[in-house]
Amino acid sequence: MAINFPVGIKTMTISTGPTKVVYYPRVSGMQNKQLQEFINNTILRQNQQLINEQTGNMDTTVVDLYGYYEIKNNQRDVLSLSLNNYVYHYHAAHGMTVIKSLTFNLQKGKQATLKDLFKPGSNYVKRISDLIAVQIKERDIPLLVDFTAIKPDQDFYIADKALVVYFQLYEITPYAYGFPMFPISVYDLQDIIDENGPLGRMAVN
Repeated sequence: MAINFPVGIKTMTISTGPTKVVYYPRVSGMQNKQLQEFINNTILRQNQQLINEQTGNMDTTVVDLYGYYEIKNNQRDVLSLSLNNYVYHYHAAHGMTVIKSLTFNLQKGKQATLKDLFKPGSNYVKRISDLIAVQIKERDIPLLVDFTAIKPDQDFYIADKALVVYFQLYEITPYAYGFPMFPISVYDLQDIIDENGPLGRMAVN
């Protein structure tokens, strides 16, 4: 039986001063070097995109820039991670954080979108939206606008046997609430998930 070990993760650093530091992951030790390079390049591009979005043409006003990452899943040929980027501009009321996640299906050698996790034609948007609506009510989450549905490409990551769908600051809740995270058990989605995809592998005992 083939045993697939978790991929190696090294922490890399970009710094332009004591208050401007970004830590990001670099994948190592993979047999498939082409896939390893693809993953590392994707992480670098996403990191740079986050920095560009938050600094824009106002990089001279940036007082603090801090980036870090979290590995959410590194098992069963599924690598899922989040990149967190915080920026504070001079005279701003408060800093802003953006979280973007990347999920890789190592068996297929590609990045997985939310749609890729489900069977073709399945109405995953409605199913997930309905489950989130229940959590909003049960957890009494304050909303800026009425919640109707997620976007087809809503932010997500995989954490063991859960799909975690989340929203950015101000997207549906006030800033003070932080990031609204909605963990959904793979078993609540089992009839529509792609059995050969990342969530399908998580659902196997």
